[in-house]
Amino acid sequence: MSRLGDLLKLERTRRGLTTKQVARMCGIADKYLVDVESGARIIADDQARRILKRIGLEQQNEAEFSLDAIAAAADLAATAQKSSADDANPRGQTRQQTREPDKPVMSLPAEQPDGGIFLSALSEVLRQVPIYDASWRVVGHRALPIIGGRIEGGPPDHVLYFLAPDASCRGFRILPGDQTLVLPAQSPIDGAVMLCEFNNHRALRKVKLEPASVNRVTLQSYDREFEAETLPADQVTFIGRVARIEITL
Repeated sequence: MSRLGDLLKLERTRRGLTTKQVARMCGIADKYLVDVESGARIIADDQARRILKRIGLEQQNEAEFSLDAIAAAADLAATAQKSSADDANPRGQTRQQTREPDKPVMSLPAEQPDGGIFLSALSEVLRQVPIYDASWRVVGHRALPIIGGRIEGGPPDHVLYFLAPDASCRGFRILPGDQTLVLPAQSPIDGAVMLCEFNNHRALRKVKLEPASVNRVTLQSYDREFEAETLPADQVTFIGRVARIEITL
């Protein structure tokens, strides 16, 4: 199947509709829809959206996720169902099945809140990570994959993006406006660029631990010149370490 074909079939069967019923609702040929769901025919995004809307997909469900992301989740949902079936029948034994004509093959829940089975699957594999500015306001979101229950090794609920507010880390290859992916860390990490709170503001700084003292930490910046500020450790709050930098061209 194609990704959009998977998505259309999942949503159609979730609502208990046959291909003939959906084709009649959308004014298209039954064979055309069958070919799309099987992957034999390519369908454009806008036409897929129209079909999904006609069978009951609410507009608000598309607000936070692209159609590509939803379709990718449909792929994962279909794969997960196949894996579950294989686990239930590990030796590949065939089972006698009887079903009435024109009945959906898949047995799915009659209703799920917030837009259907593909959004449920999507929430398991993607997380909308908030983007914060220096004033700690959420200015956007980025969708990141959850792998093994983690995002880049961090707990999904505590991972965030921070917009670099200035050029104080230019020498560390972080420019104003760059999106830095921050993983939670409440203790200083020697040599890491970290998001810190000190002197009543938040900033990105490279951390250097003082070997002679466990109670002091040096925060390094590098714009036109290299600068370092050593502070008592209890005067600095560490939010997390920068794991990745994303730029906008």
